[in-house]
Amino acid sequence: MPSLRASFEVMPEASMEVLSRHEVNRLLAIGEQGVHHEMLRRCSLAVLNVGTVSDNTREILDAYQDFDIWVVQKDRGIKLALVNPPAAAFVGGEMIRGIRELLFSVLRDVLFITSEVSESAHFDLTSSAGITNVVFHILRNAGVFQLPADPDLVVCWGGHAIGRQEYEYCKDVGYEIGLRRLNVCTGCGAGAMKGPMKGAAIGHAKQRIRTGRYVGLTEPGIIAAESPNPIVNELVIMPDMEKRLEAFVRIAHTIVIFPGGVGTAEELLYLLGIVMHPDNRDIPMPIILTGPKASESYFRNIDEFVLATLGREAQSRYRIVLDDAPGVADLVAEGVRETRNFRLAQEDAYYFNWRLNIDTIFQQPFVATHDTMAGLEISRDLNTYTLAANLRRAFSGLVSANIREEGIRAIEDHGPFEIRGDQALMTHLDNLLASFVAQRRMKLDDTGYQPCYTIIK
Repeated sequence: MPSLRASFEVMPEASMEVLSRHEVNRLLAIGEQGVHHEMLRRCSLAVLNVGTVSDNTREILDAYQDFDIWVVQKDRGIKLALVNPPAAAFVGGEMIRGIRELLFSVLRDVLFITSEVSESAHFDLTSSAGITNVVFHILRNAGVFQLPADPDLVVCWGGHAIGRQEYEYCKDVGYEIGLRRLNVCTGCGAGAMKGPMKGAAIGHAKQRIRTGRYVGLTEPGIIAAESPNPIVNELVIMPDMEKRLEAFVRIAHTIVIFPGGVGTAEELLYLLGIVMHPDNRDIPMPIILTGPKASESYFRNIDEFVLATLGREAQSRYRIVLDDAPGVADLVAEGVRETRNFRLAQEDAYYFNWRLNIDTIFQQPFVATHDTMAGLEISRDLNTYTLAANLRRAFSGLVSANIREEGIRAIEDHGPFEIRGDQALMTHLDNLLASFVAQRRMKLDDTGYQPCYTIIK
């Protein structure tokens, strides 16, 4: 992972070319040492480190310990000073334009999150409506809402650690989506996040669409392990995983889920928990699970787990389609039309799903520690959406232990997380996780997966 042993100054793009004195002062404060500076440094490194093959956040940060970034005030605004940046971000001594754009997207979002969300009284982070308001304002500040709006945004979820056959299938589906003049939003990383965007870009090119949107939503704890892929042309940094997931479902007009691992299972459980809430059961949220024929066992395991834990109603909220990219795209287009007709009839906004009721159990950040993981209540005594929320938190903890720096350190210091619950539920969870390990869906490297969890039945 080579670095350029030098310092570079980079001019801002578009929205950050004109700043008030207050904004410049806030940026200078962020550029100083501290927690906000470290957030800026980590997110910037991920953007600059395009093409990384590691999903270990600590490994990436260790490889670039000498990288730093500073905000420099100039007479006409600001610049970014980069110290020892990754060489892959430059060609002929100049930063690649797409990377420069994403770098200033990071700066824009870190500025907004720190000055308008974390350190102000503008938003109520204790109520459900207040948290949704934060999500809305971050997305609006990033320019995600484009008017006049037309429902055309397909959210695609899936793992970064997938095989070539699954990746090519994701690209095929993206291509068919692009041919149908629809846009794509993913988690911005590699694998099943890159494939749909790359395919859609080709489909858009055939349709002579020059304004194709490839929206990437991420958050500071995961971005280093899932650096934005080169197709992303709209990057948004959300403050945490929960607000990232809410952003996905609020802007989605249809959701497609490709093969993945624990992170993809987390996303599916989050989504099912929301659509299973009594207030949301009549709101269209088309969900399609798809992959090549070779992924059949993966989807069978997922489907059996959902049936065994959340029941037939949850199972009925999605469709599984194998090895049929054009058919999936037709279903996506049909789902987008269904969403559009419902929003039109209800006089709802096309660009943001205000009507969804998202309970605070899905919104409050879950910090995975040995105590919080062991304390999760996973019981059939819970209502379905609360059980889904707690299962989602369990998978979120496993994601943290696999790729986040703090999670990896916690496992090294104190051993595997313990997950407890009803014996039958724990058996189903254990079986699903074992299938992920057997199918090599837990990590990118070939060193063999060492479980970061123990199931207590």
